[in-house]
Amino acid sequence: MTGELAKLPDIEPSLVQVTKTDSPKQVPPPSNLVFGHTFTDHMLTVPWQMLEGWGTPKIQPFSNISLSPSATVFHYAHCLFEGLKAYRDTNGKVTMFRPDMNMKRMNNTAQRVAMPGFNGDAMVELMKQLVRLDKHWIPDQPGYSLYIRPTMIGTQPALGIAPPKEVLLFVICSPVGPYYPQGFKPVALYGTTEYVRAAPGGIGAYKLGANYAAGVAAQKAAAAKGYVQNLWLHGPEHHITEVGTMNAFVVFKKADGTTELVTPPLDGMILPGVTRDSVLTLAREHAAGHINVPELTNKLVVSERPVTMGEVKEAARKGNLVEFFGTGTAAVISPVDRIGYLGEDVQIPTGPDGMGPVSRPLWKQLTGIQTGAIPHPWAVEV
Repeated sequence: MTGELAKLPDIEPSLVQVTKTDSPKQVPPPSNLVFGHTFTDHMLTVPWQMLEGWGTPKIQPFSNISLSPSATVFHYAHCLFEGLKAYRDTNGKVTMFRPDMNMKRMNNTAQRVAMPGFNGDAMVELMKQLVRLDKHWIPDQPGYSLYIRPTMIGTQPALGIAPPKEVLLFVICSPVGPYYPQGFKPVALYGTTEYVRAAPGGIGAYKLGANYAAGVAAQKAAAAKGYVQNLWLHGPEHHITEVGTMNAFVVFKKADGTTELVTPPLDGMILPGVTRDSVLTLAREHAAGHINVPELTNKLVVSERPVTMGEVKEAARKGNLVEFFGTGTAAVISPVDRIGYLGEDVQIPTGPDGMGPVSRPLWKQLTGIQTGAIPHPWAVEV
């Protein structure tokens, strides 16, 4: 005995056990798909126990999960998840978009709620195997993809607030269609001052189930007032944080003729979105002259800085507000045409197609990378 603790096993893709379904489901017509309601034939599961580490990965038929009513996920919100997509290009090649970023964020989230970390590269390899098995579920039509949902839950059958001693990591997949099947439709936001999404030192920067459950009441309140989604504001100055479950971007026209693309900084309250990072990276590389994003202005400044609704309202009044949009995995980019704020609507400019002069070229570049039309290392072949 050396007195050192033995290192417990991490996730090992070479140990995966694959059991194919003997009752494959019929793949529905793409036109019948509703986001998150249809699931593929198989799922991935990896159990964890405190004294044994990560167990044998299994790719198995999609099925229900049996849990004790005392499982910690039901009582103390030991639940976190990710969302990413796999795409099929015109040649049939299937790729996932930046899965390493999702695994990095998932590990950060697990650490925040005292749940176990894992080898992100190993999970990416296992997800590749799962997607390869069910790739025929990806509709062979433009705008369609396979939504991948990795999830981690506490499964220990015991009451008491403590790190769970048993955990299940699983992945399910769902074929999805374009977020805007009839073309872009700008959304109306309600700048909510009645609810707070996150606070400094809290859990706003983590993809926890608890963050989403707490936002449903605010979304219902916004809908009751005639708005599609709520805009989360924070503090007495009403700092913009997020758009519903998306990151927020504002575009201003500056006095010197430059265009400023602004998003709030990652201050601990804002989720570090993969699409957010992708938009910022493409915009910065274009502004620096390293790449050319067609149709995007060369007089572009990219800023991660605080921005308030007061600044947005004043820019709209002076005619210096160019556009406002949200970013996320599901919609990629979601344009906004008005924001209800303190009893009045702030009107946001949009183009004939619903988008603006900055969001449109960035969306084209980003979706081109995702679908394989534009070669890029972010597209990881399955």
